[in-house]
Formats: sequence, structure tokens, C-alpha cells
Amino acid sequence: MKKVSILALHLGFGGIEKSIVSLANVLCKRYQVEIAVCYRLFPEPVFELDDKVKIVYLNQDDLLPNREAFHDAVSSHNIFKIFHEGMFSMKVLHYRKKNMVNYLRKCDSDVIISTRDIFNEWTGIYAKEGIIKIGWEHNHFHDDLKYANKVVDSCKNLDYLVLVSSNLQDYYSRRLEGTKCMCIYIPNCLDKIPKHKSPLKEKRLISVGRLSPEKGYLDLLRVYHILYKKYPDWKLDIVGDGVEKKLLEEYIHIHHMEEYVTLHGFLKKDKIDQLMQKSSIYLMTSHTESFGIVLIEAMSHGLPCIAMDSAEGAREIISSGNNGYLIKHRNYDAMVKKIGDLIEDREERLQLGENARESVMKYTSDVVGENWFAIIEESDVYE
Repeated sequence: MKKVSILALHLGFGGIEKSIVSLANVLCKRYQVEIAVCYRLFPEPVFELDDKVKIVYLNQDDLLPNREAFHDAVSSHNIFKIFHEGMFSMKVLHYRKKNMVNYLRKCDSDVIISTRDIFNEWTGIYAKEGIIKIGWEHNHFHDDLKYANKVVDSCKNLDYLVLVSSNLQDYYSRRLEGTKCMCIYIPNCLDKIPKHKSPLKEKRLISVGRLSPEKGYLDLLRVYHILYKKYPDWKLDIVGDGVEKKLLEEYIHIHHMEEYVTLHGFLKKDKIDQLMQKSSIYLMTSHTESFGIVLIEAMSHGLPCIAMDSAEGAREIISSGNNGYLIKHRNYDAMVKKIGDLIEDREERLQLGENARESVMKYTSDVVGENWFAIIEESDVYE
């Protein structure tokens, strides 16, 4: 049986971390799978991981990132705290590299899958010859050429770079032409398809994601602030946590929307599934999104999806007028109009939802898993 190692920064909250767990759950059906993790943020992985997957934590439990503590020290202008937190941060980064490099040098796996550009670089330098070395890029560079250049430079000694969108595959294929690294498009996958679709009867809108600036949740509240005045019986559920939570709470309070908007915080998948089943439209206002796994999860429940087309991944998943709608130029009024149209036309909601559920069948773990198996077995599928 082949052995596969996946390199992870942590197994806490996050889209990359969820994708790592989903992939490990797929690969362990056929291979011995081990996840090498830098930081143990929680006693157990946040997302449900198959018992067959082995986890190796590399750093000591007390050697964790201290970004917030360092920023607080800087804000307080406390020189002693700045020095203390700065030195501790350097120690954490030192051991992150030292322990990961030691792991790579000793690694006896047949395949290594790296999930960060810095891990790509170390894998290319320190992993043994004969191991299949795969980079797995989840982020869209969104015109940030500095970031894109980092990814390109990190992958030159790898065998493959897996991209979660065809757009990114095209871009990095051009950038890595002339190197040994082959770029392959493999989308993220669904853990499962729900047995039942949402009946799309409840007057509820939903959005799921990290409460951070790039996800555009303040824009979602601005859209909803316009919408609920005309449709006050339609409520909005937002699932997730993050740095903007307090800002969103303040906006909701200032605009007297407490009884209309619920910030649920982080919820486990079964609770999110329950909310999806009670919802009728999924909304996304991300500024950038490399793939948008929450979209295919919503579609698997039969929800029509409306997203800003600035989210690159949404453009790959949503076919306007077929399984949802894409809103151009982050136009609030256009988004409000389209949500209103679906609120008033349940028949269209049902048709879009039916098409949405059919369109995500290509993202099942069985279908996506075969693409990963082809790389690991070095099949001629991609030659």
C-alpha cells in the first residue's frame, strides 16, 4: 500500500484545512495517509477526520503563532512586550521550519502533498529523491503578482501543482512552462450529497464563511439592509467567525436589524446542513474566492446561489440563469433586484435549485478522488 503525506499548517478553522481533511478522507480509502501538522491549535481536528488517517504534530503544543499578541504589544507601545513577543514569534517560525524540514528529510512516503508555498519550497529542496512531490494551491492571487511569483518560485522543483480552478491552471501552466512541474486542475470535493433537497419554502437567506474582509460580509449586510425593508419577513443567517465579527455586530445594531439577521458563529457541519435545509437562497459577496466550496455545498442542498462575480471561483461554479446568478461589478442594487426576483418567484427558485443539485455531481468525492488517484499512480491520464 502506498503512503501519502499531506503537509498542513494546522487543522483548525479554514477552507484549506477543510479541504485537507476532505482529501485525506478520500485518499485513506486506498492509501496509508499521514498529515504532518505544524501547529496543534485544538485537541482534535475541527473537521471530521477518518480514524485511519494518522496525524503527526511537529511543533510543541506551546509553540503557537502569536500574531495577535504581537499586534497588541505594538498597539500598546510597550517596548518590553514588543521585544518579548517578537522574540517568541521568531522562535515559533524557527521551529516550524526546523521540524518540517526534519520531517521531510526522514519522510518515507511515496507521495508528499504540500498545501502552502513555503512548504512547496522545502519539499522541493529537502524531500528524498523518488518521492512524488505535489503542490496544492488553494488561493487565487487576485492580481497580486508578488504572491503569484512566490507560488511559481516555490514549485519549480515539484512534480505537480494542483489548482482548484481551470483559470488558475491556465495561468500557472504558462508561468511554469519549461520547468518539470506539471499544472493540473482538480476541484475541491463534496464530502457527501444530502439525501433530501431543501423545499425552498422558508423565508430564509443564508451565507457561510470566515468573517474577514475578503469575504465581503459588510457588503452582504448593506445589500440586506436595502432588501429587508421591502421583504421584512425574509431573515438572513450568517454562519462563521472571524476578525470582522464585532464590526458586523455594530452594523446590525446601528441599523436595527437584530431581529432580522443572526450571526451564528462557527457551527459544525450537521448544524450547517440543518440551516441549509431551512433556507431558500444562498448568498455570496466575496471579493475573491479561489473555488468556493460553500457554493457547491449549498447547491447540493438544492439552493439557488447568487454571488458577486468578483469571486473568481464562483464564476466556475455558477452558470447565470441556470443554477444561480452572478452579479457584475459588485452592484448592490443589481443583487437586491435579483434576490427580490427569486423571493417573488418560487417556481424559478425550484428550477434553479434542481439544476444546482445536478451541476455539483461532478464534485463528489468519488469523481474528484479518481483525479487524485491518477496523479498518485502516475497514470497517463494527464500525459
